[in-house]
Order: sequence, then structure tokens, then C-alpha cells
Amino acid sequence: MEHGYLKVAAVSPKVRVADPKYNVQVIIQQAKEAALQGAGVIVFPELCITGYSCGDLFLQHLLLQQAKDGLFVIAEQTADVQALIFVGLPLTYRGKLYNTAAALHKGKVLGIVPKTFLPNYAEFYEARHFSKGMKQTVPVTLREGVSVPMGTNQMFACENMPNLRIAAEICEDLWSPNPPSIGHALAGANLIVNLSASDEVTGKDRYRRDLVSGQSARLVCGYIYANASDGESTQDVVYAGHSLIAENGVVLKESKRFANGMICSEIDVDKLEGERRRMSTFEVAEDTETMKATNYTVTSFMLDRSRTVLTRFIDPSPFVPKDKAGRDKRCEEILAIQAMGLKKRLEHTGCQCAVVGISGGLDSTLALLVTAQAFDLLGIARGQIFAVTMPGFGTTDRTYENAVHLIQKLGADLREISICDAVHVHFQDIRQDPHTHDVTYENSQARERTQILMDIANMYGGMVIGTGDMSELALGWATYNGDHMSMYGVNASVPKTLVRHLVRYFADTCGDEGLSDVLLDVLDTPVSPELLPPKDGRISQKTEDIVGPYELHDFFLYFILRFGFAPSKVFRLAEAAFDGAYENEVILKWLKVFYRRFFSQQFKRSCLPDGPKVGSVAVSPRGDLRMPSDASVRIWMDEVEKLEARILGGIL
Repeated sequence: MEHGYLKVAAVSPKVRVADPKYNVQVIIQQAKEAALQGAGVIVFPELCITGYSCGDLFLQHLLLQQAKDGLFVIAEQTADVQALIFVGLPLTYRGKLYNTAAALHKGKVLGIVPKTFLPNYAEFYEARHFSKGMKQTVPVTLREGVSVPMGTNQMFACENMPNLRIAAEICEDLWSPNPPSIGHALAGANLIVNLSASDEVTGKDRYRRDLVSGQSARLVCGYIYANASDGESTQDVVYAGHSLIAENGVVLKESKRFANGMICSEIDVDKLEGERRRMSTFEVAEDTETMKATNYTVTSFMLDRSRTVLTRFIDPSPFVPKDKAGRDKRCEEILAIQAMGLKKRLEHTGCQCAVVGISGGLDSTLALLVTAQAFDLLGIARGQIFAVTMPGFGTTDRTYENAVHLIQKLGADLREISICDAVHVHFQDIRQDPHTHDVTYENSQARERTQILMDIANMYGGMVIGTGDMSELALGWATYNGDHMSMYGVNASVPKTLVRHLVRYFADTCGDEGLSDVLLDVLDTPVSPELLPPKDGRISQKTEDIVGPYELHDFFLYFILRFGFAPSKVFRLAEAAFDGAYENEVILKWLKVFYRRFFSQQFKRSCLPDGPKVGSVAVSPRGDLRMPSDASVRIWMDEVEKLEARILGGIL
């Protein structure tokens, strides 16, 4: 449960139709197996104690009594299980029969949730046997001395994990136009369990998956869907056991169809709570008085607080889709957003030319590609793009030649202006020793280049296109009032790890072998500001040697800004994501650097030029990141230092 993670399980046991005694033992066995894997919430299918497909046998008194007796056997024999268990059974109340989910915990029945929507179409005929469940809870006596609440408006709240609130719905409830889970979520539930017996027909699995993932996204919740499987009657239909665990639109685990078994994963409860807090339009009941006003009965329980072992996939490149098709689609969309943003800005200002500084590196390459696309959309000749290469003290032949070839291949207006003489004069003016390769030596070059670009833009009534990316902005890896400044920053919300893929996508799809070759060589060139003299004609200054690997920093950036995770949680996720790639000490070293630079460099981000947002994370002071420039990093560094002490002490 540390860091808000809750391990959950969806179980599809092989039942026998109308044999509660057998089914009870299978349920007990598999509940204990799930508990051994650390599951704190365990969900079984709809009517699993009897089997869903009993038909008119649900009218038999003996079957109903055996089901109720079986419920208590399960409760008693799982009393030592540290989990909240949901099982399905038919239950009578005041002369009516209900399709219900029972919540069990440490030997007790905590509550009964009846099914709201009863399918009575096609192969379903539940209304023949069952009655629609009541919303407001009523006391139902299960046996002498045991009375529990029964109704759909119930919630199960964890005392020692205060952010965890669980509610239940049953199968068709999800498929209805107004699922009970909507009311549950608005009343505060952030984990929905669904006990289901959804039969299998061609194509239904895709629809079912979309329903589960979509509902978890709409409600910003975790969703556990446990489906009936092999063992149910195949007289007219087949049950495939297609179970799912989803979190806010993402399917974390999905069972194989046509098989019995169990799936487990971890729900990030704290992340769900954080997302709801961030979304001002998600209005959730926040106190017990509101809960009472919505007629919800809340039952408390406790779970084991031991550390949850993470088995869910932690993507080391959260900005970059794993599969090629998804990645290509993402790249196409981002390039379109960038180009459309620039197109609108050029239209609004009446600019007929753009000025772009081209270094032969990744960022300026992407900016030029986007500018060319925007000009194509406007019907303006690419010759109106003034692409300026400005060789300096650190420029290598490789990057210079790539810059020149790129400009020529795209049909832009190539302009070459060496900055060396101008910078030497500037050094004389300010009494800078040119042999002292300090920050003044470096930043003077960056500012000279920016001055050239701005003045050319003024000469022709053009617009300077910014090239810096979001990763550099997050780290403050830009010269203030140098490359930090432009008139429109097309790359401002594109992380470095994605810049590479955007350029690669363009290389693969441009249809020009010569242009593609240039782009591929740019991709193969080390990332460098090239502000220090080369060594033996090669780049001497590699950015990642100074500020750290961008794949780590982009990972940190995503989870810190997108979800607001604390350093300990970010480190834990990075530890899992980069297992085998980076030692813990290395991850922690660069995490420390990230926090220090992120806080100290906010002043640069506070005065960023405009630029288009392309993803869920951005650092614009007018959009996603409204952060004071003088905020203290102390509490974050304190936690990082505690982690450091634990690593050095061999605890982690």
C-alpha cells in the first residue's frame, strides 16, 4: 500500500452449475491464492456461488439456501485473508429474489449490493427470476444475529488507506445508459468492482474492453471486472472468462479468453485522487455529511499495510508510445499541431517570412521541418524561410554540413553568418579572456546568435522561430535571453525523447532519400550546444554528460508534473522502469539534479515565448505550470536526501 498502490485481483473460477458446495471450496482456495500474491481486493464473477446459468433452478429453495450457507462458509474460511472479497449469489429479501454481490472481510459479511439493471433480451432472461435492486440500503437478516445493509448505494472505505473507497455494480449495470458506477464515483468511490457473467460472441471482447477502459476514464477510477468462465452451462451460450483491470482509461491487465484463472495488478489510488483534484469539473463528495445527503451507506474496513510489489508495467518512455503504429500516429499528430500553431501565428501577424537558426542538431532540425510544413499550409514559398547557420567556436564540420544540406533539401533560403569575429569583439568590450571557457564564454555565443536572428527578422518583417524543447526548458538548459528567446517556440512542449522520434518519423515518411539521409545523420549526432572548441574535429561538449540522460529527466518530468508525485514515488517508479539500465545511485543522482535545476530555473520559464501545447505535460507559464520563480525546493530535496541515506545504508 506504500505510495498509494493497491494490489487487486479478478478471479474466474471453474464452477459447477447448481453446486454451491463445490463452488464454495473453489472460491475459498482461489481467494487464498490471490491473497498470497498480495491482493487487497479480490473480485469473483456474478452468481459464482451457484453459477450464473442455473436458469429456473433459481426458483428452487434448496439452491438458494445452499448459496446463503455457502456465503458464510466462504466468510469463515477466509477470516485470515487480509483482503476485501466480493462474491456473487442469489439472495431473497421480502419475498423477492435478487442477483447480488456480497462484500466479505475477515470472516464477516460487510454488505450486500443488488444488481440494478436486469437484461431480459436476446439470450438473457434475468427478469424471469430476479427483481431490480433497491438504491437506498435496507437491513437484511442473513441468519439469526447477522443483519447487514443491502442496497446499491453502498461504499466500502478503507480506514488505513483513507483515499480508497470501493463500490460495486454487476454485469449489465455497466452496459446500461446510466450505470450505478456514475453515482458511486460522484459519491466518492474511486475503485469500482464488477461481478459479471458476460457470454462470448464474436467481437464482444473488444466492446467489453472499451466499456471497462472507457468507464474507468470517464469516472477517473480503478475498475475490476471479473467475468464468468469455463464451468458455466454451454447449453446455448459460452462464457470465456474475459476479466479486466483498468485504471483511468488504461487496461493494466487482461485475462486470456476461454480459460480459467486469475489476473492481478496494482491500482494507483493516490494517482486517481490526484487526477480528481486536478480536474475542477469532477465534483466528488468530500465529507460524511455529503455522503449522507446522497443516501450512501459507508462501511469501514482495514487492509494490510505491507509494501505492494509492483508488477504493472512502468513505461521508461512515458512520452513515446511503445508500438510503431501508435508512435507514428502520435508523431503525425504532433507535427500537425506544431505546424497549425505556427500557421495561425503567421496568419495573425501577417508575416510572410520566418527566421530559424539551424545548428545541425535535433531541435533546430525539427523546428525547420515544422516551419516548412506551416509554409506549405499557407501556400508561401519555402524560400521565404531564412534558415541561418551561425558557425562558432564549437561548430564541427559534421553539424555544419548537416545544417547546410538540410536547408538546401527543404528549399529554404540558406544564410551563413559566422559569429566568431563578433563574439571576439564582445569579449574585448566586456574584458572576457577568450581562453577562459566559462559560462560567459558559452552564453555570449548563444546571445550573439539570437541577436542576429532577431535583427534579420526585423529587416524583413519576419518571425523568429524558437527551437528549444520542453526537456531543456524544464532543466533550464537554455541561455537566458539567448536561445531561450524567440517570437514563437514550436518545440516548447515537445520532450527531448520525443523530438528524436518526430525527426525519425519525418525521415521515414518524407519520400526524399537525400533528405532522409541528412535527418538520419542528425539523429546519430551527439546532443550538444557546441559552445566549446571541438577536440580533434569532434564534439567536445555532450549535454547528457553535464545535465544527465534525457530519458531519465523526461521520465522524472512526466511523473512530477503530470501527477505531482513525491520524490520517493518517482524514484520507485524509475527504479522499476530502468531496472538493469541504471543503478539506483545513478537514478538518484540525476533526480537530485532535476529537482535542483527545475526549481532554480523557473525564472526562465516564467517569460517563455508563446508556443503550442502538444501533450498532457507542458511548462508554459500561461498554461500548465503557474509556479513562482522563487519557490523553495527544500522539502523535495529533504526527501531525496532521505532516499540517498537509505541507499547508502543499503536499505533500498
